[in-house]
Amino acid sequence: MTNKNFLQYRLSPRAHYFGTGIVGESIVDPDSSKNDLFCEILEYREFEEAVPIKLGGEYLEEIPKSKERNYWRFGVREISRSTFENILNAAKVGSYKRTLPNENEDLESYETVEGNVKKRFSSYYERNPFYRNKAIEIHGLTCMVCRFNFEEFYGAVGKGYIHVHHNKPISISGPTRINPHVDLSVLCPNCHSMIHRKKNHTLSIEELREETVSQKEHR
Repeated sequence: MTNKNFLQYRLSPRAHYFGTGIVGESIVDPDSSKNDLFCEILEYREFEEAVPIKLGGEYLEEIPKSKERNYWRFGVREISRSTFENILNAAKVGSYKRTLPNENEDLESYETVEGNVKKRFSSYYERNPFYRNKAIEIHGLTCMVCRFNFEEFYGAVGKGYIHVHHNKPISISGPTRINPHVDLSVLCPNCHSMIHRKKNHTLSIEELREETVSQKEHR
């Protein structure tokens, strides 16, 4: 909030809620001595207007008595489903489209299914369709690693489908200008998943191609 470099990205200069998303891969901050993490946000939806942390003089979140004095120091906090829905209602975006897990549902299995890295950036760029369309215009609709083309295999149902991959994770680069020629690639979901499979190292297109060629030679 105090860093003016990020002022242009904020919906309000005051403390507020600004959007929804799903926590994806966590990456250790190499510059931190406290084991801090960067967390990737998938399927991000920014609110059209800022939702203040207080409405009618009352906080939207339920703040435990034991944490009243330092509650806002916690960057990551669990909130109840009702609090989540209240924030969405205040943002006037309605209910969250993705089905949330039931209270008794195993969270680990939920994260595996709903937060799968195969969807890592395809949804992220839906809110910025210019870059997605530009990447497809430049690189086409054929996977740049395995050469799979959805329309050729599935016909009309696969027409126009491909994942758009950010070559350098945003969790590392931060807000930056994008050059679709060099910063974006097009990948099938399988190759996209393999590129991001190692948590501490995102493979390059070339590295995954080399792995693929090496495996073929050993068969």
